[in-house]
Amino acid sequence: MARAFLSAQQWWEEATHGVRGVSKHHEDQVAFVARQWLDMLSPSNFVATNPEVLKQTLATGGANLASGFVNWARDAAAVASNARPRGVEDFLPGKAVALTPGKVVMRNELVELIQYEPATATVLREPVFIVPAWIMKFYILDLTPQDSLVKYLVENGHTVFIVSWRNPGSEQVGLGMEDYVRRGVFDSLATIRSLYPKTGIHATGYCLGGTLLAIAAALPECRGALRTLTLFAAQTDFSEPGELGLFMDESQVAFLEDLMTENGYLDGRRMAGAFQLINSKDLVWSKLVHEYLMGATTPMTALRAWNADATRMPARMHAEYLRHLYLRNDLAEGRYTCTSRDPVDLSRIKVPMFAVATERDHVSPWKSVYRIHRLVDSDIDFVLTSGGHNVGIVNPPDGPAAHAAASYRRMHHAAHGAPAEPDDWLASAQRFQGSWWPAWTHWLRDHSTGETAARAVRSVVIDGQRIPAPGSYVREP
Repeated sequence: MARAFLSAQQWWEEATHGVRGVSKHHEDQVAFVARQWLDMLSPSNFVATNPEVLKQTLATGGANLASGFVNWARDAAAVASNARPRGVEDFLPGKAVALTPGKVVMRNELVELIQYEPATATVLREPVFIVPAWIMKFYILDLTPQDSLVKYLVENGHTVFIVSWRNPGSEQVGLGMEDYVRRGVFDSLATIRSLYPKTGIHATGYCLGGTLLAIAAALPECRGALRTLTLFAAQTDFSEPGELGLFMDESQVAFLEDLMTENGYLDGRRMAGAFQLINSKDLVWSKLVHEYLMGATTPMTALRAWNADATRMPARMHAEYLRHLYLRNDLAEGRYTCTSRDPVDLSRIKVPMFAVATERDHVSPWKSVYRIHRLVDSDIDFVLTSGGHNVGIVNPPDGPAAHAAASYRRMHHAAHGAPAEPDDWLASAQRFQGSWWPAWTHWLRDHSTGETAARAVRSVVIDGQRIPAPGSYVREP
């Protein structure tokens, strides 16, 4: 039966490819839908054809199926009532996650800028400024004390700032990409430069935050502000966006635009659903078998709770992002404009770069991230780490949250000196065991100008109060 299913799977793989007269995009869409059906009809998803479920059923006298029904009923009730997944209440920001001490030092209608308290007597002169994606809440980088990148940086002598994006509602319908650059990046940089005048900044962007930061770094307003630029799983060339590209054509974008006119934003759960479909075998069906057929309960973790803390996207910004970047690839091809009529020219980025990609990334495929080599005029340390879009980045070097099998490849190339093809880079890159975090902090230290005495974060009164980390925007539902 297993061989028959695998043969059917191979048949559909061949039947949906190489069809005369069908464009590659439509071919990929049909193949994707066929795979969704195959994943759903897999023998492992049914009691009678899953030997592990049969064994468990015989051993427990069917108690696993009874427990599975209770799990299903509880989840169905939660979906019907639009409730959050069970267990997330144990991982609220400021209570169990996002615990690194700090203060909000700037707030506008779009972001709060958080500065963290030093944990060492001396710190490197250049602060680290982190821009996470607006489709996620920032505390992915400050989860528990065991896997917090922010805490790791602070303990290694860095002054750290991070952007906390507001979870937009209908009143932010008119915010566009330029607003995110100006109010998110430039306003934050202005605050940091007022606190650390005449000091370069180690700017860091994660996912779409990295794309946004790369746009800002190429603009005249950012000239002279940055000492280095680091990108985590961030695309700047969207010509090969992976399977997310299946959802990006004119009809899909038009449909989303119509959908967003209802409320003025796109609900983050819709995007989360797309991510689950891309990896449905692991994110959907394996979970259903585990909980509904085996009768087990998957424990809530900090990362899973964060993943359920979805954010919204303003209609205008999301439409601009999809059309100009994903659909038309205007940024990489020199047509994208922001803050002026002149196109954004990424070749104006000349500061040293540290770019991290992940091997199993279904959001920002590593070969797409690699294309940064063609676009900027910078020396680049390129790192390819094990794991996926989140686990590959949240990758502590030690402690209970460290991944025993973690590894990464790394190579340094002068501007335009990297191999043209990512597979050629992969063949020659040296592999290292463990987390890439120490390699990055050493790189930051090598590109800093020395140390200075640490100083406490200044108290800033905002709307009549001093706001401790993780701030107030991150708590907005």
